[in-house]
Amino acid sequence: MPFAQDELSWGLACGIGPDGHWHGWFDVRVRADALRRLGLHPDQPTAEVAGPSPPGRWHADAERRAPNFPH
Repeated sequence: MPFAQDELSWGLACGIGPDGHWHGWFDVRVRADALRRLGLHPDQPTAEVAGPSPPGRWHADAERRAPNFPH
């Protein structure tokens, strides 16, 4: 995986929106040093990659480790 456990955090907020329906929002945070390692910089004005793409196996690893992913 591209990130260690202490480099990534997430949260979920739920509430009733102006239309009366429930909505949920995910908040995902990645430490700046972890982004730099992938060729990204947290102060970039755009999300352009400044380094090589991660290996394709990372996506496959994430799917295998996901508890709700159908195998």
